[in-house]
Amino acid sequence: MPTPDEVFEQVLAEEQAKGSSPVVATSRAKAARVRAERGSKDPNKPDPSTAPRKAPAAAATATEEKPAAKPAAAKAAPVAKAAPARKAAGGNGAVPERVQRLLAVVKPEAIQKVERQPMDRVNVWPHLMAAEFVALLIVLILITVFSAVVDAPLRQLANFNQTPNPSKAPWYFLGLQELLRYFHPQVAGVTIPTVIIIGLFAAPYIDRNPSTRPDDRKLAIVIFSFFMLTFAVLTIIGMFFRGPGFNFTFPWNDGIFFEL
Repeated sequence: MPTPDEVFEQVLAEEQAKGSSPVVATSRAKAARVRAERGSKDPNKPDPSTAPRKAPAAAATATEEKPAAKPAAAKAAPVAKAAPARKAAGGNGAVPERVQRLLAVVKPEAIQKVERQPMDRVNVWPHLMAAEFVALLIVLILITVFSAVVDAPLRQLANFNQTPNPSKAPWYFLGLQELLRYFHPQVAGVTIPTVIIIGLFAAPYIDRNPSTRPDDRKLAIVIFSFFMLTFAVLTIIGMFFRGPGFNFTFPWNDGIFFEL
């Protein structure tokens, strides 16, 4: 007669050959091993003694069909027949095969209560709106003071017969003008700005991570930092390190050829 471990391996192999899921196959193999340890003649089949019986229901049906003239016998029959069924199902501490299969199929996560993660939230009004209004006032005051202290450069009318040397674009376009020294005008003036603009439009749809922690947004931070650093370096070179003919020069030797 095979040992319980051999029965376990045999049933497990049979269930895997049938295509059963690993959880169901393991549970059925464990049930077969338990039946083999109890000395069952055929461990591969469920033990009828551990299966849920329907004797009380049948007895209740039989009592309903009897004449109403014998109420005492009708009440005694279900009690007399229900006791052996209850003892057979739970007297030896065995778990019915049906219950074992249900416990094997149902995942623990399905019956556990999932608590909602706490999130720090504040209302837009007054928290966000108050902070933005204060920031707006501060920026407005700074711009007003700067406009009153620093005069805007008013030059003479442009002379189309005399081009200034060097001829530089405003500071916010000096990065693109600096790219013209390294790439073809079609690439530096059309292709690269178009790719940057399309990338900025597509960024919210590509990166959908809702987290605001820097540790969770490493890729986004690296891309944004690379873009800002490249634009700042190109602007600084075009502003301070380009002289007559837009040639490279050192500001501490030849001076600065740029005005706001």
